[in-house]
Amino acid sequence: MPNETRSATRREEVLRHMNSIPDRLSDAMVARMEHDRAQGWVNPFRTDDGAARRREERPQDEASIWRPAFVRDVEKILHTPAYNRYTGKTQVFSFRSNDDLSRRGLHVQLVSRIARDIGYALGLNCDLIEAIGLGHDLGHTPFGHAGERYLNDVFHEQTGRWFFHNVHSVRVLDRLYGRNLCLQTLDGVLCHNGEYEQRVFELSGLAGFDEFDRIVASCVETGERAIGHLRPMTLEGCVVRISDIIAYVGRDRQDAIAAGLISDDDFDDGLGGRYNSWILSHATVDIIEHSYGKDRIEMSPELFCEIARAKAENYAKIYRTSGIEGERAEILAHAFELVYDRCLADLQAGDESSYIFRHHIARIDEALSHYGKRYDWESDLDQTVVDYIASMTDGYFAEFATKLFPEIRFPQRTYINDR
Repeated sequence: MPNETRSATRREEVLRHMNSIPDRLSDAMVARMEHDRAQGWVNPFRTDDGAARRREERPQDEASIWRPAFVRDVEKILHTPAYNRYTGKTQVFSFRSNDDLSRRGLHVQLVSRIARDIGYALGLNCDLIEAIGLGHDLGHTPFGHAGERYLNDVFHEQTGRWFFHNVHSVRVLDRLYGRNLCLQTLDGVLCHNGEYEQRVFELSGLAGFDEFDRIVASCVETGERAIGHLRPMTLEGCVVRISDIIAYVGRDRQDAIAAGLISDDDFDDGLGGRYNSWILSHATVDIIEHSYGKDRIEMSPELFCEIARAKAENYAKIYRTSGIEGERAEILAHAFELVYDRCLADLQAGDESSYIFRHHIARIDEALSHYGKRYDWESDLDQTVVDYIASMTDGYFAEFATKLFPEIRFPQRTYINDR
């Protein structure tokens, strides 16, 4: 069979399957939701503000009628330095001279917005959803998932431990900045990892901070074996988790096309950048239809298969071929090794004139001093190096690496080219 014929047949199959997924709620579901709202229905499985649990009972963190517990969490997240750095961190494409390409700051806003839409329809706590959505990537490295992989490689070789951005996001909020967030928010951040899709999300039954801390430690110590089994303790966390996939699977296609790396016709569904609109409308409807009033979040088998297909196609045609992996991957991996080793050496030498002391340790200490705490960086120097590198934006990392190691050459972003 000629390639053109196989492609056409494949496209017909994909579109036929996609057309089986509705883009609007059934009349029966709309009638049920309207009736429930008229009766003042409250979802019995939502997370109530009164259930919020913090590590420390601090007067300044007490909830009020105008600032409930999870609203306070949203504000705590927004005011961390790590949140401000979102705009300087790659989503997928790092060295493209196009400011319309997504940065991580936009991604977390999209996740929050999609999850709030679903959560509102299901009668969930949208303040908790917003907190998880906005905070879920605070521990992400520069240069997206490629940077995460390179940092993990050198950290694991050095210590035998594992680095994952979702685990580090918890550390940023819970330890490095001492924000005293609610357990439900931290749990949602830890369990958000959209790389592990499921059709049905059931709750973990997490009981408290002691168990949560054991789970976090297990992720660091055993890696994928623990990460792959994470489940949120709340429906709100489940909604954010699936919304993470919905937010990036279509948007990354738009960015790849805008970057000139691939065309609309290169995708099996033929939608190209329009797939983003398709997945937003169809997935939202499907999840609401299949989750309303239930103690779990689920999607139809048809949507689950479609998301898995679209993700696999993104990996084959974008992430493994035209993302950071295709843009100076070896140089970037070597740069992470050099930066890690240099920072570790500076700590071992106690060189307080070095950047890791002046730009990282001093600033974290200052932030924690407001809560009567200090940064215990001496007890684990490798972890301190990881804290520093993960906090960097793409631009900071590139300048740091090239300043200390002139042999490293990153491509320069050039907006105006007269040729």
